[in-house]
Amino acid sequence: MESYRTISHDGLSEIEIKKSRFICFLKRIEDEEEAKQLIQQIKKEHWKANHNCSAYVLGSHNEVQRSSDDGEPSGTAGVPMLEVLKKNQLINVAAVVTRYFGGTKLGAGGLIRAYSSAVSTGLNHVGLVEGIFHQSLILTIDYSLLGKLQNYLDLHQIETKEINYTDKIELTLLVPDSEKDRIEAALIDLLQGQVTIEQGPASYVEKPIPSLSASDG
Repeated sequence: MESYRTISHDGLSEIEIKKSRFICFLKRIEDEEEAKQLIQQIKKEHWKANHNCSAYVLGSHNEVQRSSDDGEPSGTAGVPMLEVLKKNQLINVAAVVTRYFGGTKLGAGGLIRAYSSAVSTGLNHVGLVEGIFHQSLILTIDYSLLGKLQNYLDLHQIETKEINYTDKIELTLLVPDSEKDRIEAALIDLLQGQVTIEQGPASYVEKPIPSLSASDG
């Protein structure tokens, strides 16, 4: 998987609509068991609440999608929550929205908007990240080439993870995996072959991104 989107961290937020409280809990998950544990934990903590509705997505292509209306009219809570997660192209996220009824019925359309908004507000609160698969490149050069190389890296916003100074200079760069061959060729050309390049470990690097769907529209 070249990249993925998910929440930056676990968290909660709350909105109020016609005196009903909607508390959204968001959590990064690795499997269904984690999602089920979160749902049970919230139900235990908020046992006095009228509803604890849930939705979660799992897998690089959302192979697992689950939702629950937990007593709300069918299709007015869990599915709208799930749709917000999917519209934001997120993976491996569980959402639970706890509702404390405020005395005024919202109707089907009102419930759909309320549960969608609760999740959208939660996503904006915790923030989203994009994880891009990066390859580390380990460069060894003479001291005389450092200035030239540094200018190139700054210009092209290539991240330097580490620099070691011995009889030569060893730099560890982090580059998107899809760009590594092009960047490697460009560095060899820039330094006229006076560089040795080895591939180090690969890993995902997460960077903040704006929410794609700030509300359900």
